[in-house]
This record gives sequence, C-alpha cells and structure tokens, in this order.
Amino acid sequence: MKNRPEFATFGPGGNSEAFYASGQKSTKQAPAWLNSIGLDAYEYEAGNGITAGETALREIGEAAASHGILMSLHTPYFISLSGVDPEKRLKSIDYIEKSLWAAELIGADTIVIHCGSAGKISRQEAMYLSADTLFKVLDKLGNTDISFGIETMGKQNQLGTLDEVIELCKADARLSPVVDFGHLNARDCGGVFVTADDYRRVFDKVALSLGDDKAKYMHCHFSKIEWTDKGEKRHLTFADQTYGPNFEPLMEAIARENLCPRIISESAGTQSEDALAMKNYYKNLI
Repeated sequence: MKNRPEFATFGPGGNSEAFYASGQKSTKQAPAWLNSIGLDAYEYEAGNGITAGETALREIGEAAASHGILMSLHTPYFISLSGVDPEKRLKSIDYIEKSLWAAELIGADTIVIHCGSAGKISRQEAMYLSADTLFKVLDKLGNTDISFGIETMGKQNQLGTLDEVIELCKADARLSPVVDFGHLNARDCGGVFVTADDYRRVFDKVALSLGDDKAKYMHCHFSKIEWTDKGEKRHLTFADQTYGPNFEPLMEAIARENLCPRIISESAGTQSEDALAMKNYYKNLI
C-alpha cells in the first residue's frame, strides 16, 4: 500500500448511534463527521451484501479522500470459503468480486473476509477448502492494490485462530491477517490479553511468519465481547466491566513498539466513541 501513515489510526466499523443522534442520515456524511470528532479511519459494513449503487459508493469515496479518512470494507457475512457445496463456494467468489468493486469505488485499501467454519467436516478439510477458494479468488481477480484481509474469528467452531489465519495468508502476498483481538479473547473464554506483552506477541508472530510490514501496518478490529464456553456471544461496549479485553495494554504495546496498525472499533453502538477513547489514550502515550 502507498502512503501508509507512520502512526496508528482509529475509526468505527459502520455508523454509531452518536452519528445518527448528531443529525447525520447517510454514510456519505460519515467521513466529514468522523474527521470533525478526531477520527481518521472507517470500515464500510457490507455484512448483509453490497446494496449501494455506484454513484453512492463513489460519493462516499470522494468524501473519505476529501476528509482524510482511511477506508476498508467488510465483505458479506454469507461468504463461505470453506463450504462443502461447490456452487456456494463459487458464489462466494462472485460476492468477493463485487466487494472488491465496491472497495475500489470507496477508496478502500483492504477488504475483510471471514474464513469459514468447520461445521461437520474436520478443520483440516475446512482449511483446504478455504485455501482453495482463496486461490480461485486471486486467480480470477488478478492484480490489485487492495489487500484481501482474512479475519480471526470468535466462535470455536469457526476457522480463524491466529495460526489458521497466518497459514492462509502465507499463500499469497495479497492476503493479510485482520486480527480481531476481541474475537481471539472470546474464542479462548477470556484472559488472553492482559498485559502489553500479550498483545505484542500477536504482532511478533505475524512479523515472524509473514514479514515486518504485515505486522507493523496490520488491520485490526477491537471490542469487548461477551463469551460462553463456545466462544463469542455478542459485542459489548467499553462500559462493560465483566468481559474483556481492555484496550489500554494494546495502546501501550503499539506505542512502545512503534507499530502503525489501523484499529477499527466494533463496539455495539458506541464504536465511534470507543475508537476515540483508544486514539486519545494512544496520543497521550506518544
């Protein structure tokens, strides 16, 4: 990617309750609003599919460029990289292609993709199918400056441990890990991230496996997440005092190690406020 900032950047995944409470009505207004409150990134949420047209997407991209907002796009949740039905996997390739089209229009440099689940097959089989689908995606879509981000996941029956994501990303330089710290904490039933070193070890593992740049400029998600013995249950806000993880040690790790991730808050409704809380804490450290 070109012109990457040499500092961490922060923003919400989608539009927060505060965005609408302030009188905003359209995502086309999000870049200006985010800039006005001090944020510098935004993840366009297309979990339910790409429904906006070319004109609207282009206007969002123009607004983002005008207001200095770094963009990413979350692909539809119904993409199934590891599905056993070949037809569904071929449709997933089409969904990723459409997501890439939308990402280009909004000026995103990363699309975020879920890597699938094991379901009734073994994790080894699921990993093989996910890798095969990704190979087909890359073969069809060719060269692009947009990174295909593979996300770590929060439910134990899903593919998406850190090791699994790294293994998938080893296949091609266009694939990059998207580390969701809340997901990793939830899938192991909490207590994963307590100290700054706990967070630093994630960046170290990515650097050793995929190269320093993949770690230094990593695209990340962060939220507190309620969990059960099966992993993720639901996203929470920073006001929650029962479940973790806490963001402060992460800010300490990235400030101390001079890392430059983009951190997208996926808090439940307070994602803009919580993104700003992280940014302000980080700014005080540096």
